[in-house]
Amino acid sequence: METLIKIAQLIVSLSILIVLHEGGHYLFAKLFGARVEKFYLFFDYKFHLFSTYDNWFRRLLGKKPVPKKEDGEYEYQGTEYGIGWIPLGGYVKIAGMIDESMDKEQMKQPAKPWELRTKPAWQRLLVMLGGVIVNFLLAFFIYAMVLYAWGEQYIKPTDITYGFKFSEQAKADGFQDGDIITGVDGETFDSWTNANLRDIANGKTVHILRAGQPMDITLPHQLNLLEMLETPRYVSERIPLAIDSILPGTPAAAIDLQKGDSIVTFAGQPIADYNDLINAKDLVAKAITEPMTHADSLKLRTVPIAFLRSDSLVQDTIALTADFSLGFMNRQPNYTISTRNYSFLGSLPAGVKYGWDTLKGYVSDLKYVFTKKGATQVGGFIAIGNIFPATWDWQRFWLLTAFLSIILGFMNVLPIPALDGGHALFAFYEMVTGRKPSDKFLERAQYVGMFLLLALLIFANLNDILRLFHIIS
Repeated sequence: METLIKIAQLIVSLSILIVLHEGGHYLFAKLFGARVEKFYLFFDYKFHLFSTYDNWFRRLLGKKPVPKKEDGEYEYQGTEYGIGWIPLGGYVKIAGMIDESMDKEQMKQPAKPWELRTKPAWQRLLVMLGGVIVNFLLAFFIYAMVLYAWGEQYIKPTDITYGFKFSEQAKADGFQDGDIITGVDGETFDSWTNANLRDIANGKTVHILRAGQPMDITLPHQLNLLEMLETPRYVSERIPLAIDSILPGTPAAAIDLQKGDSIVTFAGQPIADYNDLINAKDLVAKAITEPMTHADSLKLRTVPIAFLRSDSLVQDTIALTADFSLGFMNRQPNYTISTRNYSFLGSLPAGVKYGWDTLKGYVSDLKYVFTKKGATQVGGFIAIGNIFPATWDWQRFWLLTAFLSIILGFMNVLPIPALDGGHALFAFYEMVTGRKPSDKFLERAQYVGMFLLLALLIFANLNDILRLFHIIS
């Protein structure tokens, strides 16, 4: 059921984004008098699930419906709206444009006034960028409405009273467990989120509180964000280990672990806090490879554990579940949660800032894609689906939809043939030079772009499959 909920959220989210993205192209094409022959959610190779013709846009403008035959040579019944069967995107087919349909026959005919190729270059540029414009505006609007509806909850770094937990690398760079990070390079953090890790990775001087006293740590080298996120993480909120309750029928219950016990070692690793326990479990999980028999897996999941009970040391072995759970609830720190509420008008600039910061962070992280570690992190539909929660949470759903809208907008604006950015680049070239690229050049560029996109699609989804079998992490 959890998987079905994730799939449903992914389909709904992508459907919204595809329809509105293609709607941006559609809107500008219609405004400039270019015919849109098809508007499809998903691709309809060979056949489709649904289609209909409609002249509703012409009726909306007070014009008569277009007849089936016009001048006896070109059949046009209005835009064909439909749903394809290949859920890899969607498209609009605009008359007089070389796109993924590769309709060469139409391009061989004399240019007609309703075709995009007869429109000025600046109009074609806006048609090409229409989807990207809608993507960014949509993301800003969604972020604004989320802030208006739910407000913004956050934890101030200074309210993380137990401080932060650092990896051995971070300690070598000058940090100590319990330090509180307050900012980077003269900027103070209003809240503590994962985005702060990016600021630290890109920064030079980190501002901290140590035993209540402000200090600066100058980083001795450039940090790599992907390496900072590996287990154990470079920095994370420090969580004290405090066993609050034991779940019946679990490994913890099997060894009679009790509320108030204090785990001191696990799987050969010393345990000072809950962070250490999580890191030790992750080391056990990394030792499990596929394919592996159940017996071999159980053997690796059966590890020594030692805990204190009323100052007495108890030593035992514990067999973790297949998902590496011990089966107890840890008491979470009761940090102060601050809330910032927004009026409707106040949410609009806040949503734009939120979206702009998200876009800047995403663009900044793209440099890691060209590293060996970063290439393995590229994911396809499984990876995208897994970012959605296992239960339907509207706030989380809309935040993820806005994030995907930003990704879709940015990726489409890249100057790659077959993408919107590639088409826009050719239109911009024509505006600057006054020379229009030939149809033959545009056809070849379209083929190259489609090949690159197909290769990327295969690569990303292959990574998903390799992760399923634990061949890559």
